[in-house]
Amino acid sequence: MSKFWGELIKKLEPYTPGEQPKDLNLIKLNTNENPFGPGEIVLSEIKKNCEDYLRLYPDPESIELKKALSKLHNLSLESIFVSNGSDESLAFIFQALLKKNKPILFPDITYSFYPVYCQLYEIDYKKIPLDQNFNINIDDFLIDNGGIIFPNPNAPTGIPKSTEDIENLLVKNKQSIVVIDEAYVDFGTNSVVGLVNDFDNLIVTQSFSKGRSLAGMRIGCAFGNPDLIEALNRIKNSFNSYPIDRLAQIAAITSIFDNNNFKKNCQKVIEARLYLEQQLKKIGFDVLPSGANFVFTKHQSNSGKYLYDELRKNQILVRHFNSPERISNYLRITIGTMNQMQKLISVLREILK
Repeated sequence: MSKFWGELIKKLEPYTPGEQPKDLNLIKLNTNENPFGPGEIVLSEIKKNCEDYLRLYPDPESIELKKALSKLHNLSLESIFVSNGSDESLAFIFQALLKKNKPILFPDITYSFYPVYCQLYEIDYKKIPLDQNFNINIDDFLIDNGGIIFPNPNAPTGIPKSTEDIENLLVKNKQSIVVIDEAYVDFGTNSVVGLVNDFDNLIVTQSFSKGRSLAGMRIGCAFGNPDLIEALNRIKNSFNSYPIDRLAQIAAITSIFDNNNFKKNCQKVIEARLYLEQQLKKIGFDVLPSGANFVFTKHQSNSGKYLYDELRKNQILVRHFNSPERISNYLRITIGTMNQMQKLISVLREILK
């Protein structure tokens, strides 16, 4: 700890991302990446634009990307924000819209970046416990607050909330911002972007990392009332006015128009998820219902840490969370190809012998 550190940095506990192993022989099922790459159309456009224009700055407003998103979601350009990954959108939302004189609310088991942002931006927060089945109970959030945020589907549980539940929350919680983090929405969960024009306190974030297979390009977006989006733009233009590089903008735009590949890949992930859920249950696992590209599961008689270690010995990497204690026996398993899921089940059968 350096003597030059400020007091905030001394207390900060940074977010820990999933391991990115150097061993390419591992079956990597720990960071919720899409096992299927972007389509040939997207790759071709990226390659075609690796030219002299890269010496020039990109469009700071990403207008063409916003136009594509506007057409996709039937929203005005003023209702759209784009960022360097959805985590940047979330960071700006915390800074611009959630730093209030009341605590913000999020589930006790959820995306672990939320409390990190609260630490970083010195925001008070209150964790709302999930119920005994790991569901978000909307009524539990109907207390005095400075804002509400949760993923839909939730992470790491994968359990989705219905559009009706979220609309009910928006109707009953008009005094503060509600942020719905839709990083995993493309795998069978209904998006609430369509509610943005009806509720001025709703902001929705999405990512190109999962469904659109562009995690390496770092592209995110947010949708909300123009007043909310203007607040994010003020933060962006006080921090980094060029967050999306030229190639990332081209990749994102092309992926929106390459809808066939997007839908095909998402469907293959959903099919592999259904297979994995069925097979896990056959060998003694409890599996939470998932609307994401991962499952959250525990074995009825073996600890999560033991299974994580044994899978690692067999060249399969999944995600294990040591805390909170309530989920310490669970594994979060990213959905890979069908072959990878079959290999995983085969290895688990051997381990459980």
